[in-house]
Amino acid sequence: MIKIIKSLLTEYGLKWTLNRGLYSVKLKLMSKIPAVERLFEKNVSVKRIDLFDYDIGLIKRFLENLEEEKRIKIVSTADKAINGIITGFSSIELDYGNPINWHLNPLTGVKSRRDVKWYLIPDFNPEAGDIKVVWEASRLAHFFYFARAYLITGDKKYYEAFSNQLEDWLKNNLYSYGINYKCGQEATLRMINTLMTYAVFKSCGITTKKDKDNVTKLAELSYKKVLSNFFYAHKCIRNNHTFSEICGLIIGAWCCEDKAGVKRAYKLMDAEIRNQFLKDGGFTQYSFNYQRFTLQILECVYKISEKTGIYITEKERIKNSILLLYQVQDENGFVPNYGSNDGSLIFPVTSCEYGDYRPVLNTMYTLIEGKRLYSPGDYDEELLWFGSQTVFPEANLKRESSSFNDSGFYIFRHNGGFIMCCLQNFKSRPAHMDQLHIDLWHKGINVFCDSGTYSYASKMGKVLSSTVAHNTVKLPGIEQMNKIGPFLVTDWTKRGDVRYTKNSFWGAMISKNGYKHTRNIEKTEYGYMITDEVIGDRDYCEFYFHTPCEVKIDNGVFHLYNKGEIICSVNTEGNIEVKKAYRSLYYLRKDEINCVSVRYKMHDKKCIATFDIKLNV
Repeated sequence: MIKIIKSLLTEYGLKWTLNRGLYSVKLKLMSKIPAVERLFEKNVSVKRIDLFDYDIGLIKRFLENLEEEKRIKIVSTADKAINGIITGFSSIELDYGNPINWHLNPLTGVKSRRDVKWYLIPDFNPEAGDIKVVWEASRLAHFFYFARAYLITGDKKYYEAFSNQLEDWLKNNLYSYGINYKCGQEATLRMINTLMTYAVFKSCGITTKKDKDNVTKLAELSYKKVLSNFFYAHKCIRNNHTFSEICGLIIGAWCCEDKAGVKRAYKLMDAEIRNQFLKDGGFTQYSFNYQRFTLQILECVYKISEKTGIYITEKERIKNSILLLYQVQDENGFVPNYGSNDGSLIFPVTSCEYGDYRPVLNTMYTLIEGKRLYSPGDYDEELLWFGSQTVFPEANLKRESSSFNDSGFYIFRHNGGFIMCCLQNFKSRPAHMDQLHIDLWHKGINVFCDSGTYSYASKMGKVLSSTVAHNTVKLPGIEQMNKIGPFLVTDWTKRGDVRYTKNSFWGAMISKNGYKHTRNIEKTEYGYMITDEVIGDRDYCEFYFHTPCEVKIDNGVFHLYNKGEIICSVNTEGNIEVKKAYRSLYYLRKDEINCVSVRYKMHDKKCIATFDIKLNV
């Protein structure tokens, strides 16, 4: 316990430790003396809800011009949502019943209590299952499908579903009881999605006074929730939640005609951008998915600024964040599955695949620079929802070998793909044990891949965040860092010297658990040569290469195939073994893949390993 407290104080800081302690005291007080909750509540009065304006004709024409298959998918998703079958985490169908049971986890069949205060409901309950599954319906992101399906078909049943489900949610979620009032971020997303969808149906002239009253009520309750618990997001979590809830403060203050509150919230947003985005564009949550999540929040703030007249001033860091993701992007729009991935695509206003980052990167870059990041495509729909048009000149940027040293990403480009290595100098809480992990992409295939997340509330989720789930080295019985619960990581690794040129990378990771790993990557005419040095007190070490490809071993070489075509070959002197493993590209969904394990013996507590990667071009 003393070691843990020391780690919290030295790595997380005294302020964070004290604030986290204060929040725990707050929860305990409310649990024992319910009247204490009123001390944190504020009365709010929403006076206006017309925050979003759209060129409905333009969005309608765009949707009508999509491929028939994509239009059918939008309408089908909306039809299922009418009957309570929600597409959760952009991948799995979750049946909440009809009418929707807003407190049900469809995967476990367990209903959370709706008659107890939110702070009495645990975040993690093995019997009830992952709390995010319950929250997924109450984000009301499926309302976007109602709006988009209506614009495609003109069928009023989609408006009626929006109207009826909103009213039903309010009847079955009394403030501040139940699981859906546990999180200010969830309240903010619910408010945004409702306001945006209402704006579409109102523009079409089909909403009623009842709809207006219900939207007003939901905005009031959502804003009230954010105000009551913002301390936790701002002082304790300090990640994507903070951005979401500051956005909630902007929206709530504007709806309440609180000009001073709007200005304060914008100042908080600029400060948080400086806190969480590094100068070279890296995001201190160490997750590409959450980086995209936050960029979607910021594109929403840009849209809101059309009404508030106030704009974010910290644009340079956001632009660099977009450019960083652009440089680690494959030609199909996908990026490495780096860091925590909870399946969030908070504003599903695109027909592109979940893993395609082009919609948000193109939208944000255009909003900031007035230039398109890509040539016109289906990803432009998102720009219509958060901008006003799609006619912009192209930036004509190139992807090239790049170093983002502050953020810890090193990329080499080759004909047909790229390799990325990550080595962080942690300034905030890490998430995954992925130091010196490599991601290799070739011919549109993620040849060596990150295993993903799966679920924060499962044993598999714990495994996928560990060292063994990444393309790096593992010493028996030793993790890169130590983890307490799903999110708290202690004993952060240290980054040693780093050298980078356009053709080589050399970097060292020092683990407080007793070993050092140095990785050297050299770009060759035919691929890459990787040389690893490991120093530690073990008999052997294992290097992992996770791949969705078929693997064949031949005399010290393992060959990787995709659909019968060889992608690359890796020559090594270690003992090669192929194991079954899993990766998760979507939250709560897993796919079986191969893991090539290469074992090297340690001599005098030291090992030198080589991997000669030859790409098939």
